[in-house]
Amino acid sequence: MGYGKLNILIVGGGGREHAMAEAVARSSRAGRIYCAPGNAGTEQAAENVALDVMDFDGLIAFARERQVDLTLVGPEAPLCTGIVDRFQKAGLRIFGPTKSAAKIEGDKAYAKSLMRSADIPTAEARVFTEFADARAYLLTRDEGLVVKASGLAAGKGVILCDTPAQAVFACEKLMVERPFGDAGRTVVVEERIKGEELSVLALVSGRGICILESAQDHKTLSDGDTGPNTGGMGAYSPAPRATQTVLRGVERDILLPIVDCLDREGHPFQGVLYVGLMLTVAGPKVLEFNCRFGDPEAQVILPRIRSDFLSLMEAVVEGRLEDAAIDWDPRPTVGVVMASAGYPGAVEDGKVITGLDEAAALPDVTVYHSGTRRLDHHILTKGGRILTVTASGDTHAEAQRRAYQAADRIHFDGMHYRRDIAHRAIGDVPVDSA
Repeated sequence: MGYGKLNILIVGGGGREHAMAEAVARSSRAGRIYCAPGNAGTEQAAENVALDVMDFDGLIAFARERQVDLTLVGPEAPLCTGIVDRFQKAGLRIFGPTKSAAKIEGDKAYAKSLMRSADIPTAEARVFTEFADARAYLLTRDEGLVVKASGLAAGKGVILCDTPAQAVFACEKLMVERPFGDAGRTVVVEERIKGEELSVLALVSGRGICILESAQDHKTLSDGDTGPNTGGMGAYSPAPRATQTVLRGVERDILLPIVDCLDREGHPFQGVLYVGLMLTVAGPKVLEFNCRFGDPEAQVILPRIRSDFLSLMEAVVEGRLEDAAIDWDPRPTVGVVMASAGYPGAVEDGKVITGLDEAAALPDVTVYHSGTRRLDHHILTKGGRILTVTASGDTHAEAQRRAYQAADRIHFDGMHYRRDIAHRAIGDVPVDSA
């Protein structure tokens, strides 16, 4: 382990990667920081590089040319396609799981089989590769169900169905119409379990585990947890329901068994293991595993890390998690996602964003860019989720108030954001517009 300055490459261009870049920049050990491809926000902390996240040859050549000491990968697609294997084969240090370990996110049917073999609490499920078989099964059911594309669908491949008939239509959409391509070739049909959702992320290196502070994501588009599922419309940290008793149970009954299972299967995990949970009356049950930092969870968890973030990443890569005690800012953080009109469906890019500097100037506020690009002196929208406006406060209510004060200073045509992020932590009343 060295203690000199490190050149860092961050792969990705969303809000998660902006949060990672800011966390790296706070490290006293950070040298040059690059972000590929980055966005209009990451350029505040890093040098953007015009390379696609799936251009492994280009990324490896760049890392060699610029003497990059460590690469951090944000999105799931390059991880599930094998970027870590390629970098390691090239003799380059990289943070994240190998392709075989990342399959825990890239293939939900495989993840279900792992959970069964490790006796991990999760929803009962059936896996189908033919629509006719799925339809025949669904016509025997009489309750609400959840239909999931088994492959990667950018957080949009989960459909909550109130009736079996809705589940049939959902399977037809995923398996026949194929809006997510081969990701919907196989579907997982689950029982619809009830409770409160919780996100628990852990740094993992082999069998070493270090749980991070908890968060709760808001998946649905609109206030009151209504509307279609999205990639996430906001988050807050910590989640009050994540007591030490709950977290000890998650580590004992979920994280340790799945990490041991992956190790026994010959796919040791290195990186961030994300567990999406439902807190049911029977205890926590796993909704999904992800193989990377969540988005928008990263935007509310990473700002709370007081320890040297870069040293934590190195500890994972070098298998030294026993050294990874983390000092946390005890203040809660709330992040509000601002999205384009039409999201999570088709959106129109190129809307001018105003008010960014005024929002960021407020105390304890950071505006993370997710889908933005710079054109001359303007910042323009690019994609569905555009910004995550994050604020800290002594209480969840204060953090929420500051986040919405900042969000209300920002404008772009057609923008949409929920007014009730963190409502479970402080009450169910949406925040009025300023």
